Amino acid sequence: MPEQPPPKIERVHQSVPRAQPAGIPYAELHCRTNFSFLEGASHPDELVRRAAELGYTALAVTDRNSLAGVVRAHVAAKECGLKLVIGAAIAPLDAPPMLLWVTNRAGYGQLSRLLTHGCRSASKGECRLTFDDVARHHQGLLAGILLRGAEPAALQPCRELFGDRCYAVAELSRSARDHALLERFQRVASDVQIPLIAANDVHYHVPQRRPLHDVLTAIRHGCTVAELGERFFPNGERHLKAPAAMLSLFASVPEIVSRTAEVADRCTFSLDELRYNYPEELCPPGFSPSQHLAELTWTGAHFRYPAGVPDKVRLLIEHELELIGDLRYEAYFLTVWDLVRFARGRGILCQGRGSAANSAVCFCLGITSVDPERIDVLFERFISKDRN
Repeated sequence: MPEQPPPKIERVHQSVPRAQPAGIPYAELHCRTNFSFLEGASHPDELVRRAAELGYTALAVTDRNSLAGVVRAHVAAKECGLKLVIGAAIAPLDAPPMLLWVTNRAGYGQLSRLLTHGCRSASKGECRLTFDDVARHHQGLLAGILLRGAEPAALQPCRELFGDRCYAVAELSRSARDHALLERFQRVASDVQIPLIAANDVHYHVPQRRPLHDVLTAIRHGCTVAELGERFFPNGERHLKAPAAMLSLFASVPEIVSRTAEVADRCTFSLDELRYNYPEELCPPGFSPSQHLAELTWTGAHFRYPAGVPDKVRLLIEHELELIGDLRYEAYFLTVWDLVRFARGRGILCQGRGSAANSAVCFCLGITSVDPERIDVLFERFISKDRN
């Protein structure tokens, strides 16, 4: 018989002691996770925990054209007591590559819409954005313009659009050209009058992940690691560095390291602020969700039981509608009812299943086909006050 695959290795999450900030405060504002496919070589929680160990003020997750990594980063950041900045890295066709950081709930919505528009405008796996697209969705966002290769003329529209929400991002990698690059970054930022901040273009949380990153890079280019040549990084500096190391890297301009904490302070949004927002058009004018759901349920009940709604079923409906109202789940039931109505109206087979079969309301709405008069149902298997 073939050998069984080895069991999955589950990472055990342990509390991470926060280090005291050493010297100057620092927040890493340019960081990819493995949700930047074939680019990031560390999981979001690994990056967050390492940032906490190093005593960072905050960590920004800025995956390429995506917010996919922020949920796991958010969970880990809450466990570690580290501030998480939500963001993404984009590369508009007619503007310099930039980082977008979310400042508030409205900004999160704008960034989500921008990325959705870009992904829908391109083939699968790609994201096509223009500067005009960014301009339509810039409210509530800070912009960090990546200076490597950018000319002052290209930065001016960004400066005009974002105003005091625009920054220039300087990144060094301990190469022989660092001194010349930093001088150029300072000159460009000064010419356009944009504050300069430091970042490290992080692709993994510790230096030991560099071999894995090299393998990912080779897969991305469809070649072997030996054949990569100049297509991979010349050293292993794209890891989370201690604040003191960042200060040493930018020793001639220490203020651009401390300014990263100021940028993070402007970003007050947390994923804890998100709530489900259901479409308003689920209810006809003049009806609240609870009123509309009750009317649909009782209409369905009379259709299911043309000879009269049995007392047992009537009591179940009253109990379920009360519990649904207490938990404010009316819009959820209306959404599922609307989906079922759409499908059946077009001859698409659909059927409610699982614990929803314990609901008299679902039966009356036509979502399920299990008659609560003929069996004993327990609605709390489906929805309960005791479960969040």
